[in-house]
Amino acid sequence: MNISFDRAMSGADPIHAIINTSSDSVLAIIAGVEGPSYRPLGAMMAVLPDQTRVGTLSSGCIEADIALHAETVLKDGSPRLIRYGMGSPFLDIELPCGGGLDILLVPRPDKSVLQTIALRQAARDGCSLKIDIASGAMSVLETGKTERVDGTLTVRFDPALQFFVFGKGPEAGTFAALVNSAGYPLRLLSPDVETLQAAESAGCPTQHITSKQFPKDLRTDGHTAIVLFFHDHDWEPRILQGALRTNAFYIGAQGSQRARDARVEALEEMGTSASDINRLRGPVGLIPSARDAGTLAVSVLAEVLATAMP
Repeated sequence: MNISFDRAMSGADPIHAIINTSSDSVLAIIAGVEGPSYRPLGAMMAVLPDQTRVGTLSSGCIEADIALHAETVLKDGSPRLIRYGMGSPFLDIELPCGGGLDILLVPRPDKSVLQTIALRQAARDGCSLKIDIASGAMSVLETGKTERVDGTLTVRFDPALQFFVFGKGPEAGTFAALVNSAGYPLRLLSPDVETLQAAESAGCPTQHITSKQFPKDLRTDGHTAIVLFFHDHDWEPRILQGALRTNAFYIGAQGSQRARDARVEALEEMGTSASDINRLRGPVGLIPSARDAGTLAVSVLAEVLATAMP
C-alpha cells in the first residue's frame, strides 16, 4: 500500500505556506537521493521572507544553508540544483546518514498550480506535481509516481492517512488524542458525552452517535483507518459491518481473543462474507495484552502505520 505520511495541514505545510504568503518565496524539493536519507525523494520545504522555513528536508543539517541559497535564487530568478553530502562541493556541511541529496530550489513557484494541489488534497483526490528542473515550470497530472526522469521531477500527492475512531472511555480518547498530536486527520465518534468532552479538550474533532450503525455521512477511502474501542461490544457488529463494506485499508477493534470470536460470530449471523471478516483485525496492536490506555494507543497506532507502509 502506497500511503503518504506528509500531512496537508493548512498553514503548516510548505504548499499552504507559499499560497498564503503575499511575498516572494522559494520551494525547495529533494530531487535526488543517493544512499540513506532521513527524508524521501519529493519531500518539500518552503523558504519564506526573512528565511522563515516550513517543512524539513533533513534532520536539521542543511535547512539553514538552503535558506541562504534561496535568497540567491530569488535574485537570479532561475531554479537551481544543490548537492549536499556525498559528492557535494560543500565539504563543511555533512550528512550524518552518509548519503547524498540533490535539492531543487524553485523561486516564485506557480501559486495557481500549488492552489490546485491544495484543493485536490482537501478533496482527498490524489494527483501529481510535475516540475521542469531547468525552468521551474509546473503542471498537475492525474497520475504519476514520485520520480526524476529526463530533466523533470514528479512528486505524487496521495490523500493523508485519516482515522475514524469509534468508542467510549479512556482508550478511545487516548488513542484519538495521540493520533491528533501526530498530525493525522481524525474524527472520534462516541455515544458517551464524557468521552466526547475529553477528546474535544484535547483538540480532537468529534461526532456524537446515538445509533449502533455505521454513519452514512463518513467519507472513507483507501487511506482510511477505522478503529473501535468499546467495552460494551454490543455497539460493534453493525458498525463493523458498515466499516467492512468500505475500502478502508485498516479496520480493527479492541478486545480479547474471546471478544474477537464473539464479534466474528455476530458478523457471520448478519451475513457478512468471510472475505470481509478476514479484513477485520483484533485483538489490535503490536503489543500483546496492553493493560493501560497509553500503551494500547501507541501499540495500535504503530500497527496502523506499519500496515500503511508501502
